[in-house]
Amino acid sequence: MSVRVTTARLRALLLTLVAFLVVAGTATGCGPGDDRPRIVVTTNILGDITREIVGGEAEVSVLMKPNADPHSFGLSAVQAAELENADLVVHNGLGLEENVTRHVEAARESGVATFAAGEAADPLTFHADEEGGPGDGAGAPDPHFWTDPDRVRKVAGLITDRIVEHVDGVNEKAVRDNAERYDGELTALSSWMEKSFAAIPEGRRALVTNHHVFGYLAERFGFRVVGAVIPSGTTLASPSSSDLRSLTRAMEKADVRTVFADSSQPTRLADVLRREMGGDVNVVPLYSESLTEKGEGAGTYLEMMRANTSAMTEGLTAN
Repeated sequence: MSVRVTTARLRALLLTLVAFLVVAGTATGCGPGDDRPRIVVTTNILGDITREIVGGEAEVSVLMKPNADPHSFGLSAVQAAELENADLVVHNGLGLEENVTRHVEAARESGVATFAAGEAADPLTFHADEEGGPGDGAGAPDPHFWTDPDRVRKVAGLITDRIVEHVDGVNEKAVRDNAERYDGELTALSSWMEKSFAAIPEGRRALVTNHHVFGYLAERFGFRVVGAVIPSGTTLASPSSSDLRSLTRAMEKADVRTVFADSSQPTRLADVLRREMGGDVNVVPLYSESLTEKGEGAGTYLEMMRANTSAMTEGLTAN
């Protein structure tokens, strides 16, 4: 009788151990068939670009959720561990992911290959507002390079090289074929944007945004940045009453009546500016720093840029 009891208990212990190992394997991504190389990407815009290049050659994990703010999103303990167990980490850098930088640095110090896309994109620096004085961070590097599709082409090529160099097990030909196809799509996007913006008269090529995010687009396609409601390159800053007065004067001088506000952020500040100018301001939402869920208007980088180009063209020609 005691032998039967001992056997039953042993069987129960073995079943419990097996169940534990299965759950642990699932949680850590070490289950059967999950031995592909892993690339971790911080922002969802870079995540989409990386996935286009990788195809099915590696697992791509994106830390930033759709519609999130890259300046403020944080990581769970599990996500922080993903960084240190990756074959390659792709991040924007230049201060964009303000709450993630230390985790990326920890991964690099532990020996993980990392690639800072913004630092490789010939970064611009933030300039003083046209009339409102120097914005916060003037002279610092601008991390928002993706608003220029030609810089994205350069970055995509460099991501391709890093994948081939650091991610063991990928098919180099497949990765480079994917990259070549995507480069063609980016080239077509740049050409289409140029033709679309050509419809905007020179006198109306002035931009006012929620915060400084379109400097690269302005340089590439011949716009001038009058100012921003938040005089900074980050959404974590706040405008003062004098900032708003300075921007109002600059807008009146430039005869600007359109403010572009990030679709993932409340438009309260832009609405305040509208009240400052007597209500005669058009607030146009753009997808500036984050992709949306699929099917919600900006599920991919290409979709986001086309939607923004159409909205900007309509908003500035209707002024």
